[in-house]
Amino acid sequence: MGPGLSFQFEIHPSSGVPIYRQLMDQIRLLIASGRLSPGDLVPSVRQMAEELQINLMTVSKAYARLEADGVLERDRGIGMRVKASIVSGSSTERLEQIRPLTDQLATLAWQLRLPGDQVLQLVKNSLDVLEIRKRQS
Repeated sequence: MGPGLSFQFEIHPSSGVPIYRQLMDQIRLLIASGRLSPGDLVPSVRQMAEELQINLMTVSKAYARLEADGVLERDRGIGMRVKASIVSGSSTERLEQIRPLTDQLATLAWQLRLPGDQVLQLVKNSLDVLEIRKRQS
């Protein structure tokens, strides 16, 4: 990430999704939304681990998998950056980025027998909170 750029990563240990996977998903979403652009640096393994209070190897695993997937590339002596060939994509492509998470949410809501309208309202409320945070920063 460039100077002065700061993204808030959130880890939810009780979500059932491995922490390295949560990091991967969040980085992919930042790229898909255009908040991270090709060439942007991501926080170092040490910075990310300290900020989130998680194991260095967890962050390293997430970065290694993103590198293997062609999302990040290693810039020796500088750090990991978003690969130049990554494109934000159309709205449809960006929506596909969240499909695994929405499928997981829908499955969990169904298993808990939660009404769909309440689940949708919860998602809307979360999006509203993020929008408020964005305006305040």
